[in-house]
Amino acid sequence: GIVDGKVLLDLNYIEDSAADVDMNVAMNKAGQLIEIQGTSEAAPFDREQLDAMLDSATAGIRKLLRLQRQAVKQAMGATQ
Repeated sequence: GIVDGKVLLDLNYIEDSAADVDMNVAMNKAGQLIEIQGTSEAAPFDREQLDAMLDSATAGIRKLLRLQRQAVKQAMGATQ
């Protein structure tokens, strides 16, 4: 989302309640978009801000997927 003019990833409750823009993004492991839901809560946003939010979401999702793969790999190694 956007809070105080800054693009933030994974807003906490306080940030979310103060957000100018709230956006949810879901992607699959191939990087394809499944869902984009963006809402202007207090101020409209432009294409540049949309692209920045999508770039941030993509980086965050890729990091989560990498961490999930590592956790599964470690868990599988621990059960063998």
